[in-house]
Amino acid sequence: MKFSENWLRHHVPTRASRDELAATLTAIGLEVEDVTALGNALDGVVVARIVSAQKHPEADRLQVCQVDTGSGTVQIVCGAPNARAGLVAPLATVGAVLPGGIAIKAAKLRGVESSGMLCSAKELGVDPDASGLLELPADATIGMPLATYLGLPDATIEIKLTPNRADCFSVRGIAFDVAAALGGEVIPLDATPVPAQSDATLKVVLEAGARVPRFAGRVIDNVDATVETPVWMAERLRRSGLRPISFLVDVTQYVMLELGQPMHAFDKDTLEGEIVVRPARAGESLALLDGRTVELDDDFLVVSDSRGGKGARAVALGGIMGGADTRVTDVTRNVFLEAAHWIPSAIIGRSRKLGMHTDAAHRFERGVDPQLPGIAVEYATRLILDIAGGVAGPLLDVTLPQHLSSPEPILLRRARLARVLGLTVADDEVVRIFTALGMQVEALADGWRVTAPSRRFDIEREEDLIEEVARIHGYENIPTHTPAGALTLAAEPEARLNELAVREQLAARGYYEAVNLAFVGNEVLQRWGMTEQLVALANPLSADLAVMRPSLLPGLVAALSHNRARQQERVRLFELGRTFGIAPAAAAAKEAPTETPSLAMVACGTAQAEQWGEATRTLDFHDLKGDLDALIAWGGEPQRWAVHADGLPGWLHPGRGARVTRDGVTAGYLGALHPQLAKALDLGADVHVLELALDPVLARRLPRAQPVARFPSVRRDIAMDLPEAVSWSQIEQVIRTTLGEQLRELRLFDRYSGKGVEAGRKSLAMGLILQDASRTLTDDDADRYVREAVAALEMACKARLRG
Repeated sequence: MKFSENWLRHHVPTRASRDELAATLTAIGLEVEDVTALGNALDGVVVARIVSAQKHPEADRLQVCQVDTGSGTVQIVCGAPNARAGLVAPLATVGAVLPGGIAIKAAKLRGVESSGMLCSAKELGVDPDASGLLELPADATIGMPLATYLGLPDATIEIKLTPNRADCFSVRGIAFDVAAALGGEVIPLDATPVPAQSDATLKVVLEAGARVPRFAGRVIDNVDATVETPVWMAERLRRSGLRPISFLVDVTQYVMLELGQPMHAFDKDTLEGEIVVRPARAGESLALLDGRTVELDDDFLVVSDSRGGKGARAVALGGIMGGADTRVTDVTRNVFLEAAHWIPSAIIGRSRKLGMHTDAAHRFERGVDPQLPGIAVEYATRLILDIAGGVAGPLLDVTLPQHLSSPEPILLRRARLARVLGLTVADDEVVRIFTALGMQVEALADGWRVTAPSRRFDIEREEDLIEEVARIHGYENIPTHTPAGALTLAAEPEARLNELAVREQLAARGYYEAVNLAFVGNEVLQRWGMTEQLVALANPLSADLAVMRPSLLPGLVAALSHNRARQQERVRLFELGRTFGIAPAAAAAKEAPTETPSLAMVACGTAQAEQWGEATRTLDFHDLKGDLDALIAWGGEPQRWAVHADGLPGWLHPGRGARVTRDGVTAGYLGALHPQLAKALDLGADVHVLELALDPVLARRLPRAQPVARFPSVRRDIAMDLPEAVSWSQIEQVIRTTLGEQLRELRLFDRYSGKGVEAGRKSLAMGLILQDASRTLTDDDADRYVREAVAALEMACKARLRG
């Protein structure tokens, strides 16, 4: 929000200096980003009129001007392209020193004497425009000091607003905060209702329900649209970052900046029949004031008239921009002023959807006082009548009362205020703060009942009132104390691992934690083949961040790629975060998306960091599988986990990937990236990934104390000839199921395929560690268990015992 310092002081008189005012604004949460001083050194600069302008005899681009200073005529040599007879412009007289340090002296230019300098806005430091002389109105008083005429010195102040302070997108909204902080009072706004001078009116119909619960308007006939915008209004607009266009347009902009209510002026003669506020129709188009023609759908709201039938023609894009066909011009004689209340949800994201950003939409998206439309129309009407004349019709204020709510009183407890702030604020000071902020205060025995004005959407509960007291009373006045309190230590559940332990385990295995955004782009997900059950954002920050991530891997692999592009060949990254998705049935029922805590790991490069003890080799599937085994071993139940070669997603390598399950339920996937995906992402073939749902990883067997075994264990080794497709997890499950508690451990110590083994089969040698808790196993017992295990493998896995 950018505004004129003098304009603010007009609403809240204060003796605070400019620096004190800027410091106060920042201290109360309205952070000042920039202060630009204007017209601080304009002594000797006066309003002057060029009486005549003749071509310089020795230079084509210079003119010799005779200039009336109000106290005589001086000769000025000027090179401005707009210098002409009759022009009123600023003149820096001999002896003046301009803001840039330029000292004005009498001089000769190409042999012609010049006694002063006609100035541009940039030379005066009042505007960046240097295209020509600053043109002043023809009725300006000749000889008047320019600073007096333009209301200088002044400053442009730009503040950074948080989304909750929509009320401060107006000079008067800021004025209430300044009055409260500096102990002043806001001058009441003169918005006396204008009596109707005619019966001219338009019928207004609201068909958008709660999205537009109020619409105010007025017809003003016989307006002089050619009148120039008064200097005081034009300068306030210019110093607020808006360039004056024409009086009727400038009035609506001025009211928006002063009160915070966006408005629009229609040429009434271009409207037909009644005004209808309705949702746009699919495929409907509208030519806007900026020259664009946009295609609309029923997500937008429009103001329409009855040309071609009731509400047939859209004439403005609701809450965003007016239409070109009904705009006011210099030939406009009859005006229809409009000010409506569009709720934020009806406007948010609409202008961005069209690639636009307007001051009106910026305000409506954050919330505008629902009581303002009628006040704004009355205020604008008075300005138009005073400056451009005209005959005003009756005020139209159409409302849907059932959709308009009033602020509810909020109880602020005195003890709660003192406890939260850590100090006691005097009752009189609390009442003064709330009153200065425009709130209604009722004193109670234990505190106050406070009703916020309708413009303060951010005041909803007691904590908000406490924040207002702290903000205005001054954070610097709140004492600093060491926090005190009784902390309750919650016991860690033994049946669940701590996420910190997972992080520490992965860090110990050489992985670095990454934190990525929870948003990704559609294009990235299409590359991964993740196109279903997506949660799209209604108002994304950009096209690259339009979808909530369905997986941690796209972001994590992008981070890996970023590191590899910076000469990091060996990369190990992991991330713990949430993924998002919505099933078709849930989407149809408009249910909330599901959030799944997840763990992802990516790795590439060599299996070991650079060292001399082992031969260098490239990381493979089994390295990442080993990291997974180490992780799930912490849960104490690795036998509940298994990997399978079927059911792989399209982004995994079909021959070097696996589906990971716990108790038969899919928990995630592991393996190398699919070659086509790796090529599309400009990655090497050695990138391996893992993604698991986090809850199964954190599940832990409850630790139980067990006596040390009193009886020795027995080991038996067997070698089995099995089909190549049979996985070790299947073999392990079969043997553990068959032998039960007698099997203490199962070790795979050899794998062989080649000579002596049929094609398509493999030989696995494994050790069975057998033990009984109640007795010593005999050789017969051990042999029996081996026979049972071999028989089970033969039946379930088509295995053969090798001799």
